[in-house]
Amino acid sequence: MHDAIPLRTGVETSDGGGSAALAVRRAADRFTRFVDAVTAGTVEAPLPGGGRTSARFDVLSAVAEDDLCAARLAEGHLDAVAILAELDGDPVAPGQYWGVWAAEPPGSGLTATRGPDGWVLNGLKQYCSGAHSCTHALVTATAEDGRRLFAVRTGIPEDEAGTGCAPVPGTWRAIGMAGSDSPDIRFTDVPATPVGGVEAYVRRPGFHHGGVGVAACWYGGAQAVARVLFTRAEQRADPFTDAHAGAVDLRLYTAGTVLRRAAEEIDLDPLDKAGTAGLRALRVRALVAEVCSEVLDHVGRATGAGPLCHDERHARAVTDLGVYVRQHHAERDLAALGGLVARGPQESR
Repeated sequence: MHDAIPLRTGVETSDGGGSAALAVRRAADRFTRFVDAVTAGTVEAPLPGGGRTSARFDVLSAVAEDDLCAARLAEGHLDAVAILAELDGDPVAPGQYWGVWAAEPPGSGLTATRGPDGWVLNGLKQYCSGAHSCTHALVTATAEDGRRLFAVRTGIPEDEAGTGCAPVPGTWRAIGMAGSDSPDIRFTDVPATPVGGVEAYVRRPGFHHGGVGVAACWYGGAQAVARVLFTRAEQRADPFTDAHAGAVDLRLYTAGTVLRRAAEEIDLDPLDKAGTAGLRALRVRALVAEVCSEVLDHVGRATGAGPLCHDERHARAVTDLGVYVRQHHAERDLAALGGLVARGPQESR
């Protein structure tokens, strides 16, 4: 086991190697220690749909409550483990730290080409979380027959010959989620192993189960933000503080209950024979995202600027959550939910 994977040299951050670089190293260290603990069996992270999905969501929430950036990396690794199991890929080996790099915003993406020696990937991939700490990644790329998923080695720790994966300096300028280390990566003739068939990544039931797992991370982040409010309420009796604490508790209770219900439903129908996994994921993610927004608002109104200016841990939790929860696409996702409820197949409602 590794204490931490050494970062590539030349990591460029927006502050010239100051607080952002420290955030990257802190998250990478916690990430690798978490994966090592899962590998050793001292931390349980069951696969989704196996009867203990709630325990999976609980561990993601717990990591997120401690460090949302580390949770972003841990969620990616656990998602990769689940994807490989679902699509009959080679299992993750000890000492490997995986990411899932599947973002496909306009103007970027990878091209997959099959040659005599196998598949190679070329192009630019954005939002590659754990770019300097993941040893392997699952990435989406466009092939001649459609979009496919591939497993690649990233070159971490540094390979003598290199793998063709090169983080692009200056492409991750975030303040919130700085430690997630999510720059663009340039792929140049990177050897790749296909995982599943065309569009298998998004067509599998686990795609939606994984989306709920991300919401579990948001939930843990909201718990971290709420901590300063509950501490203040404990220390002094004030009706306005108590009112905000009550409102936050109500929202966190709702989110936690919904996540547990979702876990139960996933365990009852892991292969999505009822066709409800997509609807469930849209509902859970929308609700938890709304809870996060309301928790941020109530805590800010109750505690003012003081904790944001003098409590580094709280300020980081607030800023990180504000960025991470934007993985929910707001009205676009709500429109998808509304359309599915109104006009989708009856069995999916």
